[in-house]
Amino acid sequence: MTAGLGELLRLALRRDRIMLPVWIYALIGSAASTLISIRRLYPDDASRDRLAQSINGNPSLRALYGPVYDAHSVGALTAWRILPYGGLMIGLLCVLLVTRHTRAEEESGRMELVGAGAVGRAAPLAAALGTALTACLTVALVVPLLMIAFGEAAAGSFAFGLAYAGTGLVFAGAAALAAQVTATAPAANGIDGALLGLAFLLRACGDAAGSSGPEWLVWLSPLGWAERVRPYADTAWWLPALMLAAFLVQVAGAYLLASRRDLGSGLLPQRPGPPVGAPSLRSAYALGLRLQRGSLYGWTAAFLAAGLVFGGISQGIRQLLEGSGSVQRVLERMGGTQGAVDSYLSTMTSTFAMVAAVYAVQTVLRLRSEETGGRAEPVLATGVSRLSWAWSHLVYPLLGSAVLLAAAGLGLGLGTGAVLGDLGGWTWRLLGAALVQLPAVWVFAGAALALFGLLPRWTAAAWGVLGALLFIAYLGPLLSAGQWLLDLTPFTHVPRLPGGTVTLQPLLWLTLVTVALGGAGLTGLRRRDLG
Repeated sequence: MTAGLGELLRLALRRDRIMLPVWIYALIGSAASTLISIRRLYPDDASRDRLAQSINGNPSLRALYGPVYDAHSVGALTAWRILPYGGLMIGLLCVLLVTRHTRAEEESGRMELVGAGAVGRAAPLAAALGTALTACLTVALVVPLLMIAFGEAAAGSFAFGLAYAGTGLVFAGAAALAAQVTATAPAANGIDGALLGLAFLLRACGDAAGSSGPEWLVWLSPLGWAERVRPYADTAWWLPALMLAAFLVQVAGAYLLASRRDLGSGLLPQRPGPPVGAPSLRSAYALGLRLQRGSLYGWTAAFLAAGLVFGGISQGIRQLLEGSGSVQRVLERMGGTQGAVDSYLSTMTSTFAMVAAVYAVQTVLRLRSEETGGRAEPVLATGVSRLSWAWSHLVYPLLGSAVLLAAAGLGLGLGTGAVLGDLGGWTWRLLGAALVQLPAVWVFAGAALALFGLLPRWTAAAWGVLGALLFIAYLGPLLSAGQWLLDLTPFTHVPRLPGGTVTLQPLLWLTLVTVALGGAGLTGLRRRDLG
């Protein structure tokens, strides 16, 4: 049943040799940098007590971060800060890995070729899960060693690592199940994305309610399990065991479902399409819309919802920021300069722009997946030119990114206006603050296009460039990085709104950089061979 597992696992790790180290570095680095920043921002027990009181006494902040269990331990504060969002990220990584090496391989037809060799039926799924398990084990081992190196307690550090990695395992099992149910990789990722969002929502609602409300909602979420491990503070060691058990049960279910379906098909029936396409579908741009619209709709809804949530806690965030002058100074380096709320909102618009850059790179790289999957050649065999085909996809990193930022700005404005008053004023201010970040997002799309056109085999390196620059933009101010280092990322050069002033010169320069990178990529695409 598992013949050829070793070869498939090595192949999967080789294919992910760029993406996987970048993700693992970000997951581990975020824990280390958070610990350093907490020591710097809250250097004594008094400041940490004020932080805990600000969080635990405010339902909106508990929904955002979860409750603080031990304010006197830097390790406990690090785990409190990392597990809700770091758990979400490692869960996303495991979902992408499992779907890529199972459902996406079947959809492309490569699994059928592999299965024609001496490969057991259970080996491909085992290799995909082995790849996710490799990532989780790396995090589970390296994060505790780093925490111990910084002087934190060994037992709490290993509990932290197990809680962190255990969340990824739970979602890896869910992805294995979704890959058996659906017939396409986007559908599987859609189910898994909905599960990730539901897990975060259940944890947030349960934490916000506290003991006076339906706190039991936390126990319906793997993110809530990780949070309730309580590393460094009366650790619940049985919860990592529960995560492992949930993973094993889901894997067993995935293998059971896999044995009851045909290769390449899912258990859910597919709806047949019409026999003849509508005239509106007979163009490269219509095809691009059909391929990209589902992703754009999902990202837009997520940005709008997140904007409403983060805007709605702007009143509570003032108490948190005013409790620490060092936090205020860091936020002023990242965001606006006029007041705590402006600084917070400016930081949030920058954060949304960083996430929009991920969408922009993802949509540009769809060109490469269409090329390597053999789907570009039939389109280009018609009267569609290479540039028209490319532009049919490039509309989305350019205009789609603007839609995402507009949704984020609208959500932030409505949420902030609802709690602070002046709904119309805040909405217009934050809509502009979000859209001014657009030229910085475009730079990443231009870099991805340049790699695709000039160095197609290195297209995946766009994720490495994105990860490195986002790491600098997000954590550089916390680590008091030098200005020369911060200047490497495009987000340093956009105006800081609300609270700052608008200058057109950096926006024009960023746009020119995007045009130059994009022009180089399109020129390379016209001159090189496909494939």
